[in-house]
Amino acid sequence: MLKKLSDKQTAIIIGAGPAGLTAAYELLDKSKNYKVVILEETNTFGGISRTVNYKGNRMDMGGHRFFSKVPEVNEWWEKMLPTQGSLPYDDKKLDRTSNIKDGGPDPEKSDKVMLRRNRLSRIFFNQKFFDYPVSLKASTIKNMGLGTTFVVGCSYLKSMVHKLPEDNLENFYINRFGKKLYSMFFENYTENLWGRHPREISAEWGAQRVKGLSISAILKDIFGKAFGKKNRKVETSLIEEFAYPKLGPGQLWEITAKEIEKKGGKITKNAKVVGIKKNKKDVLTGVVYKKDGKKITLEGDYIISSMPIKDLVEAMNDVPKDMLKIASGLPYRDYMTVGVLSKKLALKNETNIKTLGNIVPDNWVYVHDKSVKMGRFQIYNNWSPYLVKDVENTVWVGLEYFCNEGDELWSMTDDDFAKLAIKEMAKINIINDEKEALDYHVERVKKAYPAYFDTYEHMDDLRNYLDKIPNLFCVGRNGQHRYNNLDHSMCTSFEAVKDIISGTTDKSNVWNVNTEKEYHESK
Repeated sequence: MLKKLSDKQTAIIIGAGPAGLTAAYELLDKSKNYKVVILEETNTFGGISRTVNYKGNRMDMGGHRFFSKVPEVNEWWEKMLPTQGSLPYDDKKLDRTSNIKDGGPDPEKSDKVMLRRNRLSRIFFNQKFFDYPVSLKASTIKNMGLGTTFVVGCSYLKSMVHKLPEDNLENFYINRFGKKLYSMFFENYTENLWGRHPREISAEWGAQRVKGLSISAILKDIFGKAFGKKNRKVETSLIEEFAYPKLGPGQLWEITAKEIEKKGGKITKNAKVVGIKKNKKDVLTGVVYKKDGKKITLEGDYIISSMPIKDLVEAMNDVPKDMLKIASGLPYRDYMTVGVLSKKLALKNETNIKTLGNIVPDNWVYVHDKSVKMGRFQIYNNWSPYLVKDVENTVWVGLEYFCNEGDELWSMTDDDFAKLAIKEMAKINIINDEKEALDYHVERVKKAYPAYFDTYEHMDDLRNYLDKIPNLFCVGRNGQHRYNNLDHSMCTSFEAVKDIISGTTDKSNVWNVNTEKEYHESK
């Protein structure tokens, strides 16, 4: 079956995640010269940034803080979901403060609202809480003990004098935190996350994810606060407040999808792209997608791809063998999440932050415990009180596990996996007893994290090959095989749309998003 949409130039967008939906909206908003069609493999919007609704309890897949220093991104979010004009339920009840915007919607009366939330992410190590990033204060020294604190200090001083070559992620972390802190808070967690030891992973991943963050950055932030320094740079990992959709991240993308359709865009769900058609001049002519058991060919003038590069290249005809080998070898990490509903948590709130039910106030917690497979857990009550059906009387927790599709964890039944996770909850005292789990729901996410090893070292060669295809634009986390934050994924689409409208085939601006150190630190 062959489809031709119209005489207008057609832009085919693969994927209805943040990058794909942003590209579609921007193209329709900035020009009337394009017909836009989105092909989405699943029946949901948002990709990894979706929200799952289970019996009125909502799960944020991965945990998404809406924070950006790019004005264009913040304006875009504000247009889709206006900032709260009054306090949400929990802030009102607890007499807490959060920023409000004059004339903004009331979260108690409107769903179309962006909340402002206080951020707290901590590390759970030896069944004690440590700030993330690790702070230098009395509670940290108490939890570590004077002896360990002394070793940490000496180790850090040594790392300042003796710099290691940053040819792997292990050395990258040691240079910034010292070997002792690295061994306590980075080594095991990173290996759990990627399934590889940090010395086997490119330092580029660390450069992207902890850009500018180090002991010295933490000290600067502490003294900047103490002396009331204005306009101080703030690392992403040090932010104290972020925006968050009332009903979870997927809400933003569901609204965006509706706006795209209002502007004339077409979105086809359950449409898996299985072929990318390329002519002898290396120009793409369209795609083949599978829906309801049928293969459909769709012609297009431009293709904006947020699908995994591995799948993109493997679906393309006449690809040189060396490029196909690089693409096929690109690694990914998948993950599984189980939402667990409980009456209470065993974890004690020893902070001065008030919460409903006096639960610990964290958004998410990094688990650094070799006795369990759990990598991280979220407390959805603290992201938004509206994610939990009965926020006064229940706690809704998301337990996250990193795995590879087809491995032992991935192959478990939902029930067996949930039982394992609940057992680990009790083992590290998140709950007192397994019987306290009232209900659960399991979700699996494929290719959640593009990884920086195996054939990744040849990624520049693959990028150069793809860039020579004039009407192909690779955007987003999987589209570029780069661990982008949400705002970076959107920015790649902003740039791709600018290129299409202007007619340029130089895509360096698309790829340069999130590559410069200063990008994430300053406007």
